[in-house]
Amino acid sequence: MIPLHDDNPTERPPIVTVTLIVLCVLVFLWEVGQGRHMQRAVYALGLIPATLFGKAQLSPELALVPPVATVFTSMFLHGGWMHLIGNMLYLWIFGNNVEDAMGHGRFLVFYLLCGVAAALAQALPDPDSTVPMVGASGAISGVLGAYLLLYPRARVLVLIPIGFLLETLSVPAAFVLGFWFVMQLISSLAASGQEGGVAFGAHIGGFIAGMVLVPFFREKRHPLHLPGGRRF
Repeated sequence: MIPLHDDNPTERPPIVTVTLIVLCVLVFLWEVGQGRHMQRAVYALGLIPATLFGKAQLSPELALVPPVATVFTSMFLHGGWMHLIGNMLYLWIFGNNVEDAMGHGRFLVFYLLCGVAAALAQALPDPDSTVPMVGASGAISGVLGAYLLLYPRARVLVLIPIGFLLETLSVPAAFVLGFWFVMQLISSLAASGQEGGVAFGAHIGGFIAGMVLVPFFREKRHPLHLPGGRRF
């Protein structure tokens, strides 16, 4: 189920959302421009749990930034075109409304905090891992968690592959995001103990962080919709 767009208009231009997308694209183009040294860039600027927690050190030529800084630099790196396109699609569809509900400055802080929470959720269970983590998906997962509480009844047009056919369907955001979260949980359990691959722990941690943080960052005129139909 691939989201295409929502029917949720905004009052403010999504300045931060667009800027984040542009930065991620520019950084990825820089990565591609490294050619055969692209992997070196991933190790230098990606988040490696073992180096973050002081259990290992990078060689001097790869230590471009302090390990703690990679919590942030890793959010702007991506492992391939599909990784980048998928993340930017979700950020564009759901980020503009969350930014609208928070305001530009608060949304940026919220996004970065969700990214930090997502990175720690992935790194803490395996602090000895030397596999670099890259991608904006942890921070974007926080955006999805916030969207779920802010606009659960918004309609989202999704693309559903059925065999060799592609069907579109308009469904509530609560269903799209709830389905997405359940899939992350299932995938996380299935991938338990494996090295590398998709950082499902970061997705889950970012999503939960977004739900926890949104009450403190949204403007009061944007109510939260809690389970059972309650508004807060």
